[in-house]
Amino acid sequence: MGSYVQIGALKTWYDEVGDDGDALVLLHGGIVTNETWGPQLAELPSRFHVFAPERRGHGHTPDVDGPFSYAAMADDTIGFLETVVKGPAHLVGWSDGGIIGLLIAIQRPDLVRKLVAISANSDTDATPAEMREGLRSTPPDSDDMAMMRQLYEAASPDGPTHWPVVFGKFLEMATNEPHIPSDELAKIASPTLLISGADDMISLEHTVSLYRAIPGAELAVVPGTSHCLAEEKPAIVNRLIVDFLENEPIQEMMPIRRVPAGAHP
Repeated sequence: MGSYVQIGALKTWYDEVGDDGDALVLLHGGIVTNETWGPQLAELPSRFHVFAPERRGHGHTPDVDGPFSYAAMADDTIGFLETVVKGPAHLVGWSDGGIIGLLIAIQRPDLVRKLVAISANSDTDATPAEMREGLRSTPPDSDDMAMMRQLYEAASPDGPTHWPVVFGKFLEMATNEPHIPSDELAKIASPTLLISGADDMISLEHTVSLYRAIPGAELAVVPGTSHCLAEEKPAIVNRLIVDFLENEPIQEMMPIRRVPAGAHP
């Protein structure tokens, strides 16, 4: 059930489903809405108390003055955790939502129980340069943006004429951010699962670099999927999320990366 909450200057829309279990916050991707969490909102509330906020200028949440930035959106989400969730939660973020999850885990470890980052990146070099250049030159009325534009127009209180403004803000942010150094990623203390599509727009090499930078991180690559893996193979993605959030890591029989210091001669 969706409703608004005032957090500072931002009137934030969020969906809340499920009464039992640990708090779980879903963080959607860039220029989309909670509609893209359909397969997750259908299953996860049976095991968790799910909150799904829509960020500034996204979905039902109105835009505010100034540019978009991942830092500002992370601050908005921290305010949501403090105001609505009122404590630590599991964070499950996809794409831009995964970036925001990484930033919150760095800045406010006290608010993150476990983190699942799906198709997330810590730097702009995660995508090919030609893809970034192509995005920069994409007009807001492009056929490539039809799905995102329709989601926006169906939900935004700012009206469909504001779409080019929001799209421009998104382009400026997504083609110039993020830049999270490895030493900042190394500060993440929350148990972290990184999930990628085998044919993801975020390169596998970049996802592996996150896996190596975040202490104790776990990694899953879903075969036969793209950047939209949570919608393409939701049963597998949901199972990965639930298994990671509900269980502790197993004792590996032949550990290499997690071998205790000094265990090898």
